Amino acid sequence: MKTKIALIIIFLFTFVSLSVHAQQKVENYDVFSGISKDRLERYDTFLQRQIKFGKIPGAVSLIVRKNQVVHKATYGYKSLDEKSAMEEDGIFHIMSMTKPIVTVAFMMLYEEGYFQLTDPVSKYIPQFMNLKVATDVSQGVEGETEDIKSQVTIHQLLSHTAGFSHGLGDNKLENDIAKALYYEPQKDIESRVNTLVRLPLVGQPGEQWYYSASPDVLSLLIEKFSSMTTAEFLQERLFDPLGMKDTGYNIAKENQKRWVPVHNYNDQGIMVNSEQQLPVEDNTVFGGTHGLFSTVADYMIFCQMLLNDGEWKGKQYLSPKTLEIMTMNQVGDLYQAPGQGFGIGFGVTTDLATSKSLGSLGQFYWSSAYCTYFFIDPKEELIAILMTQMQPYNNYYPKIMRQLIYQSITD
Repeated sequence: MKTKIALIIIFLFTFVSLSVHAQQKVENYDVFSGISKDRLERYDTFLQRQIKFGKIPGAVSLIVRKNQVVHKATYGYKSLDEKSAMEEDGIFHIMSMTKPIVTVAFMMLYEEGYFQLTDPVSKYIPQFMNLKVATDVSQGVEGETEDIKSQVTIHQLLSHTAGFSHGLGDNKLENDIAKALYYEPQKDIESRVNTLVRLPLVGQPGEQWYYSASPDVLSLLIEKFSSMTTAEFLQERLFDPLGMKDTGYNIAKENQKRWVPVHNYNDQGIMVNSEQQLPVEDNTVFGGTHGLFSTVADYMIFCQMLLNDGEWKGKQYLSPKTLEIMTMNQVGDLYQAPGQGFGIGFGVTTDLATSKSLGSLGQFYWSSAYCTYFFIDPKEELIAILMTQMQPYNNYYPKIMRQLIYQSITD
């Protein structure tokens, strides 16, 4: 009985504390560029409730429409342990939102003629020649396999149709893959890719869309084509010229006070700081699947460049024609989400009626394991980013995010 009472007291204390700090800062703008201020307050109210009831620890939101900031807000806590308020320049693990950045970098090399999308990967990485496919995923990595029917292509890496896995599924093979890729020591990206090609594929190349570690192969190819590490290439070709000053695979010591730790629910169902945190320095695996840190402001610059047909402040990073193919459905009906497809590095909206959600055809987007989200809508000239840090991943937030942002558009 005493234990139960104690847990109730803890919950109430957490609830009251979160309520006090539910809304840290919301900046209102005089020009809303076709966005209703009153309607957009529904988005604020929703996020404040999520903080109040302990659903998320804290968050940063940034929305731009027609090249104007229409919403900038911070909510809740950066760290529940420290009871420190969320700050708009917080540095987040962006996890799988690394994928679009690395894919853009890779396509910059495509524009320079280093490869064709139809090239077999084995042309550049010989280890890809003799891949195997699992015949029964329940048997794990030691189970029976068959030969691949065709060589994995670069396009299949880019579109997640190569047959690789990410180790996120609930079967023995997926668990074995996750352990080999992410729990065993890896020296660098080449080490991780060498591990990947020793593991069985979950399906034949080109026969399914399956969320995978393929972008890690893109990272290794960046290093082979450019003779730089992926970290160096991103810094020189994207981050420095764009002005993404807080984005990279490590956080400088002087900036680590701005790092936002990840949270999860404890056994009592209360949101707490996770016991295990990924390192913020001395990282040497410059991955394409995950690994980057960034801020909402930095990621907005990246998104604005994409929305602006690959150009930002007088510099052309990608051709509009390259972005055109990147943001169209490349996988036919293999992608299973209703009304959605997958392009090159992004999910894309293909059918609004089937999607049963607000949006626009051609909207492209992605999210990450620690619950950071973004979408870009070229038709509405709209970009929205929401970042928090919690696990496990929750797909509810990108859906409600779009619903509440789109309903605020009045022109």
